[in-house]
Amino acid sequence: MVSIKTRFWILISLVSISGFSQGMLLPLLAIILEQNGISSSVNGLHATGLYVGVLLASPFIEKPMRKYGFKPIILVGGALVFISMALFPFWESLWFWFILRVTIGIGDNMLHLGTQTWITTTSSKQSRGKNIAFYGLFFGLGFTVGPLMTRLLAIHEALPFLLSAFLSMLVWSSMFFVRNYWPEADDSIETGTSTSIGRFIKTGKIAWVALLPAFGYGFLEATLHGIFPIYGLRIGHDVEILSLIIPCFAAGSIITQIPLGMYSDRYGRRNILLGVLTLGIVSFLIAAIMETSVTALFISFATAGMFVGSLYSLSITYLADILPPFLLPAGNLMTGISFSIGSISGPYLGGLFIEFIPGISFFYMIAGMLVLILAAIYFKKEPEARHIV
Repeated sequence: MVSIKTRFWILISLVSISGFSQGMLLPLLAIILEQNGISSSVNGLHATGLYVGVLLASPFIEKPMRKYGFKPIILVGGALVFISMALFPFWESLWFWFILRVTIGIGDNMLHLGTQTWITTTSSKQSRGKNIAFYGLFFGLGFTVGPLMTRLLAIHEALPFLLSAFLSMLVWSSMFFVRNYWPEADDSIETGTSTSIGRFIKTGKIAWVALLPAFGYGFLEATLHGIFPIYGLRIGHDVEILSLIIPCFAAGSIITQIPLGMYSDRYGRRNILLGVLTLGIVSFLIAAIMETSVTALFISFATAGMFVGSLYSLSITYLADILPPFLLPAGNLMTGISFSIGSISGPYLGGLFIEFIPGISFFYMIAGMLVLILAAIYFKKEPEARHIV
């Protein structure tokens, strides 16, 4: 069996290949469906399948994970992802592809919850922020490379799907060399929250504000990858350019993921969140004003990624700061649920927006969503991180 350090990097590799698959799938299917004449609202609704799967799986993962450990959950989740990815080329049907998206969402949720909880529960307080920053960094790396696979459509429509399935299976197989590990015993009986629902309610009451950045990141990620390709085509940009613009958001997040994690340790998670949200809003307003300029879009996507591309990892660490340790598994699940709700609402609202309000840039919708999160965090002053000294 591998060492603890090697185990960490295997888990991080799984996260990166998951990011790669998601980053590829959203724009790839959006472009294929758009070219087949599917309306933007249906296209956006179809893109929610991935996150419907995440939501469907969320209530049922915690107990099996406590019983069987992290490794089986990750193995089953990874298998669902690469098998579903390999099945896309066999039948081009809206309903079949939607079912595959849902299945990938279920697998991704199992994979992410397993790796995320494994990393947070085995990391010391001194290294937790750094390790979660690496988690976000490598997911961002995968998400950056994923959209580039849309260029393979020019060779063969099946190629990006099969390549993603092969890479996912390759990294997934490394988990067989990792020793299984179980979550720590739950002391929820002593605290009066002995059921999962009780833990979810308690978590929501204590740390709902820390779940909002995860919602915002899900909204951004799914909308920019699932709806912007449609919008970009309609305002005159071609597929080649869009496949290069989209990864700029994730690329920007890669640059600042670790520094923002370190600054949040020093200056407080809430203060950093308020700062990055403000700058992210400015970036998207600039994108709205100059959306016909390819150069402006490249710069706006990159700067937006630098500022708000770390919202998910900041959400996880902000949550860990506020919650008592026994609620962290429930908190991680709720972070995923919040992310999924944002990911489901983003593409659908974005599709409706560009279909029924064609004269206004859809970047204004994104900026408005960020303004609401900024206001909620600003006016709901939560206690600063418990673990920061």
